[in-house]
Amino acid sequence: MDNRKYWLWLTMIFGIGSRRIWELMSLYETPDEAYSELRSGSSLVRLNEKERNAVSATDIEQAERVLAECGRKDVRTVGYDSEDYPPQLRHIMNPPAILYYTGDICCLTGTRTITAVGARKATDYSLRVTDRICRELAEKGIVIVSGFAVGVDITSHMAAASQGRPTAAVLGCGVDIDYPRENFCFRDEILAAGGVFISEYPPGTTPHAGNFPKRNRILAALGRAAVVFEASEKSGSLITASLAAEQGRDVFCLPPADIFSPAYSGNAMLLNEGALPFFSSADISAVFGYGTVVYDEVRSEALGIIDKDDPPLSLHEHRVRTPLLPRLKPGESTAEAPAGEAPVPAKARTDIELEGVQRQIADALSGGALHADVLAQRLGMDSSELMTELTEMEILGAVKALPGKIYENR
Repeated sequence: MDNRKYWLWLTMIFGIGSRRIWELMSLYETPDEAYSELRSGSSLVRLNEKERNAVSATDIEQAERVLAECGRKDVRTVGYDSEDYPPQLRHIMNPPAILYYTGDICCLTGTRTITAVGARKATDYSLRVTDRICRELAEKGIVIVSGFAVGVDITSHMAAASQGRPTAAVLGCGVDIDYPRENFCFRDEILAAGGVFISEYPPGTTPHAGNFPKRNRILAALGRAAVVFEASEKSGSLITASLAAEQGRDVFCLPPADIFSPAYSGNAMLLNEGALPFFSSADISAVFGYGTVVYDEVRSEALGIIDKDDPPLSLHEHRVRTPLLPRLKPGESTAEAPAGEAPVPAKARTDIELEGVQRQIADALSGGALHADVLAQRLGMDSSELMTELTEMEILGAVKALPGKIYENR
């Protein structure tokens, strides 16, 4: 059943990003059941006056009109119980009830993702490091998630897009809003690379200062780890880093270029509190090493083991079922094999059975390495669809990505 209009209706009643939605959903199986109970006045939830007035004044047709407007603007929607809802968000304490997006939201499911954050007015050093690290991570098939702001955010997005790799931009306004204006010219390139723009705010929602801290919980959750490139003492990046740590994610931090510079005071604070310093992209990508919780999480999604038809989780269930990822201490490796076993590379598995399109890709690569564009042409596939399949095959260990968008069988 398509419950998007009911999820949207709940946000109209309680507010976007409100925990009250999940207090309600702890009592009901589906959002349409919650809607019926609230409208009939027989809900078990005690509503305040503002909420009672909103229930009386808001009918389901209003939500349907918003969805129709999304269709006219070519903005897609996905509800919490929808098949394409990013699974990383299902287990946070206050997941968005509905998301609005343009592009390919599936680039976030069954893939390795990293959240990259940093200052808007970043130093040349930080921007240079951001570009190189994110470019190298993207070349390895890791999807970069960031907030589409000027500075570090857009540098990380474009580092991925320049390699023809998908990147996800999480916005604090409607996805149809030209904000920030100086970055709007990059949207087409990001979408052409198979990327996506995501927001929990409906089309037409203008930027508001209060939207961005709330947005950061989504930003933090979509990455399997977070990377802070530059943060001052009061930087919003520290909020994202804190949320990522609370969600059990590893937090990596660029060592300050100048320990006396206030531009890096946030970096110093994070490192003192246990964030992991990085000196290469390999330090970050090690979080996806064979045998780690993150490796298993991504592989399960890629193989379709996640049950996307699970009913919404109550707040209590969120606390119980949230997978806590291991926090590393400096010097520890996430790629170590179980005790007594020889280390096994993450992509060196031989027990892989491919079907359908992935089998066709493997057969096409049997004669040797090919550029992704050549492969797409031979198979008659859309390039963004091909990149999604190749990324999943990388995770499964079926193919290897070489520099310059070239792939070969393992």
